[in-house]
Amino acid sequence: MKYIIIGLGSFGASLAEKLTAQGNEVIGIDINMQKVEAFKEKISHTICLDATDEHTVNGLPLKDTDIVIVAIGENQGTNVMVSALLKNLKVKKLISRAVNNLHENVLNAIGVDEIVHPEQESAERWAKKLCMHGVVDSFELNDYFSIVEVKLPRKYENKTVEDVQFRERYNLLVLTTLKNAQVDTNIGNTKTIVDVQSVATPSLVLEKGDILVLYGNNKDINRFIKSA
Repeated sequence: MKYIIIGLGSFGASLAEKLTAQGNEVIGIDINMQKVEAFKEKISHTICLDATDEHTVNGLPLKDTDIVIVAIGENQGTNVMVSALLKNLKVKKLISRAVNNLHENVLNAIGVDEIVHPEQESAERWAKKLCMHGVVDSFELNDYFSIVEVKLPRKYENKTVEDVQFRERYNLLVLTTLKNAQVDTNIGNTKTIVDVQSVATPSLVLEKGDILVLYGNNKDINRFIKSA
């Protein structure tokens, strides 16, 4: 996967390092040359530039980049300007950092694909979410075990938990399932919220669009994701 991360503060730099360490190609961008120099040995590529300059940003390999992340947090105005510019340039997927509710509303109005809240979400969590195909979210219990939210693979639609044999085949426990629902926002748009279902039972029928909440060893979780 190829990523561009704009803003090498604590969150952006940490995420860029972790994604690089996992074998991804990462371009880390910041307007501060000291930050760029500090991370040039830890991130695939680092560039010092003003991300609000459309001509300069347009020269980046945006078409070849899978995900662009605006991690700027100290200046909300710059964050919004950069996010709007990237949206206009039609990047494949745009993730931006929000500092507060108003900031999040503005980013949603722009049409950002996903919002990051670094104050509540760690770079480790986002690195796993971005690298594991199908993972919606994750929570590490320790170095070996995690609870993850994973999109239901198509081949398991309309099957029961018992049919899939999560314990027997993958050594995983299904805790519950989540369903997405559309609600109206206070700015006239709609947004997706997650509706938590009851504790999963062997007879639970898995439906298209469901998100599985799984508990298990990281190796077994990876094995399940790759099998999908």
